[in-house]
Amino acid sequence: MSQQVNGENIVEFASICHEEKDLIRASVDARKNSYSPFSKFAVGAALKCEDGTIVTGCNVENSSYGLSICAERSAIVKAVSDGYRRFTSIAVCAALPNDMFTAPCGACRQFISEFSNKKDIIIYLTRPDMKKVVVTSIRELLPFSFQLDSLQ
Repeated sequence: MSQQVNGENIVEFASICHEEKDLIRASVDARKNSYSPFSKFAVGAALKCEDGTIVTGCNVENSSYGLSICAERSAIVKAVSDGYRRFTSIAVCAALPNDMFTAPCGACRQFISEFSNKKDIIIYLTRPDMKKVVVTSIRELLPFSFQLDSLQ
């Protein structure tokens, strides 16, 4: 069952295919490794590479706040450092009050877009209970992204 709320496509976790459920579960597990002593806002991300490999990341805060890194960028940096460059989807897990969902920040959106290779990357947003999932994409969240080919 799917519903639209404020332009978001919200689906039941049970309706998602097995592979994407694994990706979402990996983001929930990655959230447990968050280092967020200042904000107490733990975020986990799981990135699916084109070959099916899942790479996870979590937010890592720093007492010099500007040096903190979001979960999405943490996962992408980890994947790139392991030689991956092509991604199909990413799941992000965070807990907000009032059953709200957390979407990637602007910097993370641009980072995700950098590796879209002119294809859309599907984005799954969930909360730790995984009851419902927002299904969106990088093109929906950042329709006019800055791309490498615009520099050439």
